[in-house]
Amino acid sequence: MAESVKKVKSYKESVTELESIIEKIENGEMDVDELSDNVALASELIKCCKDRLYKTNESVEKLIKDLDKAK
Repeated sequence: MAESVKKVKSYKESVTELESIIEKIENGEMDVDELSDNVALASELIKCCKDRLYKTNESVEKLIKDLDKAK
């Protein structure tokens, strides 16, 4: 069964795991029994990555606004 994304993974770890899942699917290295679990895991990893990107973007925008105010 595929590992759940319960523990906090870094963005890089999530992307690396996503790439691994995609490669296995594209190369036919994953059987049908594993496919569903791995697609669910990939979905969770994508959500984590999107969330991390959103939070990072907000943080950077706030820093830029603070810099503009300091001028």
